[in-house]
Amino acid sequence: MPDDTPEFSAVTGDRASRPISRRSALKAMGLGGATILVGASGAASYRVFDNGVLDAGSGAPYDAWSQWRDDDSPKGAVGAAILAANPHNTQPWIFHVTDRSVDVFADPSRDMPAVDPYRREHHVGLGCAVENLVLGLGARGFRAEVKWLPDPADETYVAAVAFEPAPVSTSSLHEVIGDRHSNRGPYRAQRVPRTVLEGLSAHVAESPDVQLRWLASDSDREAMSALILEATEAFIDDRGQSEESFSWFRNSRDDIDKHRDGPTLDAQGFSTTTLTVAKLLPASSRSAGDRFWLDQTRTVHTATAAAYGIITVPGGDHVTDRLQAGRVLQRIHLAATADGLALQHMNQVTERIDRERQLGLPATFAPRLQDLVAQPGRGAVVAFRLGHAIRTARPSPRRPLGAVIR
Repeated sequence: MPDDTPEFSAVTGDRASRPISRRSALKAMGLGGATILVGASGAASYRVFDNGVLDAGSGAPYDAWSQWRDDDSPKGAVGAAILAANPHNTQPWIFHVTDRSVDVFADPSRDMPAVDPYRREHHVGLGCAVENLVLGLGARGFRAEVKWLPDPADETYVAAVAFEPAPVSTSSLHEVIGDRHSNRGPYRAQRVPRTVLEGLSAHVAESPDVQLRWLASDSDREAMSALILEATEAFIDDRGQSEESFSWFRNSRDDIDKHRDGPTLDAQGFSTTTLTVAKLLPASSRSAGDRFWLDQTRTVHTATAAAYGIITVPGGDHVTDRLQAGRVLQRIHLAATADGLALQHMNQVTERIDRERQLGLPATFAPRLQDLVAQPGRGAVVAFRLGHAIRTARPSPRRPLGAVIR
């Protein structure tokens, strides 16, 4: 779910017997390096300019990451809220700011009916935004009180955040809001100590209905990795889910400047060299992108996860529980960032659970995930992997405040 989930890369192409593609070039580099020849310098120069080769993660679509502290008013706290983790970087929020409250609304135009048919991740992402909003208000000298679903007649009105003047309250979580990104790159072969996992679990205490299950043993990690891989394969075999996710991918700098949302090449966790090559080569097809995502999931994401975390709530279907789970998820990701850890949201399994339910298919993933969760009567809402990153994650674009404050 939620900045973000999962990774849908379009850095691909066709087989080596055909003209050089992103997929074949990147695969060759991963196997030990390759010489990439660009025949026409004019075409190469155009790609350098058109696809933002020289300005990865910079410019207007990324200004929010550096400007979120600039405004000391409640409106400035919304600048922190829009940096929250969210599903597929759809940024599913609208805010209304008064001198006493910030009202948070869901934006139905940013739904993903095939990937997230019951708005599980949509609501989690909104909960993440509320957590950043509350942290941002506290650091600006306001005490916030959150009321979920304040108007039963309006299902888009997810939270009323009332505030009043109070002593400034900041924390290590607030300080890293601008540093938190989903890290899709490889993690080091280094375990996360149990004491560190327990420290992250402490951030669940503020939301008693939410629990966190760690999968850190070899057997649990192997079982979760296998389930994620199988779910990824099912996802790309589902034309509706594949097409919908691909439609959000921003494949060029022009797309990023226009939309300021969605997954991008910059945020895929590539090395600088690989990212440069990916941007110079032509964009690829949806099916090729799916194959590359599956390969990355197998060889990078699941292969280098030091631990998995699964957030659960009673039942799993109540909107308020999902919103609260989002607040917890955001706190955990911020705390992991403060601890120098990397985190990537990985929701292929829950997306397939919801899709099977939507289409009336046999439940092939829900029982197996429930066995791993081992918490009777509780449902999994989101999952993520954790570890020590090999390289720093790059930011995702964000829409400006003017586009989300109404």
